[in-house]
Amino acid sequence: METGADLSNRAGELRSLSEFESRKVLESYGIPMVATTLAITQSEAVDAAANIGYPVVLKGCGADLTHKSEIGAVKLNLTTGTEVAAAFTAIETAAAGALDGILVQPQIKGTRELVAGMIRDPQFGPCVMFGLGGIFTEVLDDVCFRIAPLREHDALAMMDSIRGAAILGPVRGTAAAHRSALSRTLVALGRIGLENDGIEAIDVNPLLLQEDGTPIAVDAAIWITW
Repeated sequence: METGADLSNRAGELRSLSEFESRKVLESYGIPMVATTLAITQSEAVDAAANIGYPVVLKGCGADLTHKSEIGAVKLNLTTGTEVAAAFTAIETAAAGALDGILVQPQIKGTRELVAGMIRDPQFGPCVMFGLGGIFTEVLDDVCFRIAPLREHDALAMMDSIRGAAILGPVRGTAAAHRSALSRTLVALGRIGLENDGIEAIDVNPLLLQEDGTPIAVDAAIWITW
């Protein structure tokens, strides 16, 4: 879990939703998510990839697959139906029976990775998190927190408070981050925590900035009280 808080002492009380389940919750609050199809069979995955358009990504989907990349359950830059079929089989093997299905997504171009989330603090309640994402989340530990509810000015202040705030500006020909869209995502994460007592933590990582600066969530996980 990349939310910046240790929930290990509550591991027996929590369970994670699958990525597909998690994305449905986030979409219902208007958080932009990459288009996704859940394929149960190899032929469904091949058909979904053809409909989406290449290149695509395949990811194992299951409540116990919170670290998919580490076990080889993520396959990137697939460009043909043959590659999709082979990736489907490889993910089935890597996941060792822990699958609800396999997600098929377009390969999104984004050079800047952010992280956003929510953690339910025992004292302060839902707290929203924002910072540098991808592999940099743990390496640089450049994240900040605000107690929910958030307003737009709170979310904007969070963006300015991380050490790597310059990444939100125009970088190497890419547009500056669409701060209003980012702020709506952070405000929505606070709302989810306030309106759903059973949700203990949310991790959206990576939250990619596309070339035009708009954010889109590529991966997400939600932990609930069990």
